[in-house]
Amino acid sequence: MGLFNVTHPASFLLTGIPGLESAHSWLAGPLCVMYAVALGANALILQAVRVEPSLHEPMYYFLSMLSFSDVAMSMATLPTVLRTFCLNARNIAFDACLIQMFLIHSFSMMESGILLAMSFDRFVAICDPLHYATVLTNEVIAGIGVAVMARSFIILFPLPFLFKRLPICRSNVLSHSYCLHPDMIKLACADITINSIYGFFVLVSTFGMDMIFIFLSYVLILHSVMAIASRKERLKALNTCVSHILVVLAFYVPMIGVSVVHRFGKHAPRFVHVLMSNVYLFVPPVLNPLIYSAKTKEICRAIIRLFRPIKM
Repeated sequence: MGLFNVTHPASFLLTGIPGLESAHSWLAGPLCVMYAVALGANALILQAVRVEPSLHEPMYYFLSMLSFSDVAMSMATLPTVLRTFCLNARNIAFDACLIQMFLIHSFSMMESGILLAMSFDRFVAICDPLHYATVLTNEVIAGIGVAVMARSFIILFPLPFLFKRLPICRSNVLSHSYCLHPDMIKLACADITINSIYGFFVLVSTFGMDMIFIFLSYVLILHSVMAIASRKERLKALNTCVSHILVVLAFYVPMIGVSVVHRFGKHAPRFVHVLMSNVYLFVPPVLNPLIYSAKTKEICRAIIRLFRPIKM
């Protein structure tokens, strides 16, 4: 018998928000607005960094990576979410669900790695400003970007195959309007220990370690800032970190909430699980460009210049 010669449904049935099925058509409007903001605002940041010479610096290169991951995450969930809420078209093919699961988890891990790289950028800028340009060269930044992307795809590559070995015979109804590994393995009628252990390993070795290193970088940053004699200069140095701190909170707080609910809230209403997952996937791509546009004057000015008519 082949490794993948097991029982699989031809398709899965996606779910919107349990208990609010009758309001799905009304919820489609806000969801479309959120997607439009996420895609439009992040595309503006990518374009601003590309065409504005003053933004060709490490901090903004990392920001453009973050915007790219937000666009990719939005595009990964958009087809099934809008089909579920707008058209009530809830079916997704088995292999398409595996691909979406892989992409969602990969882009999420990629964003975590980029946030870690951005914390390193702030650490070097504040703690070793004289060597900032020599440490974070274009080659180093490109290498970091490739490493973040490679880590995501390599670590998560086994996930679809680990799931495909499981027979699915309980149901084909998923709890969300997109495919996630923790949700999919609940449908298996076989031992899922390997999948659970590997999922936990991925969570701890990537997201967990990223959070630890981000925290340590800010401990060192705070130590360096407190050594500055001038209060004005201390505030100026800390102000350069505000946007990054807010983006980190917008990403990790919902993620921790999802993990806590999944691990310890098994008896919580399904609505809570779905709401936490939706906040985790939908909110950061919307908030990230808004935070940086509002808190970073250089980004705001560059975006405004994009809309100015070209003088002949």
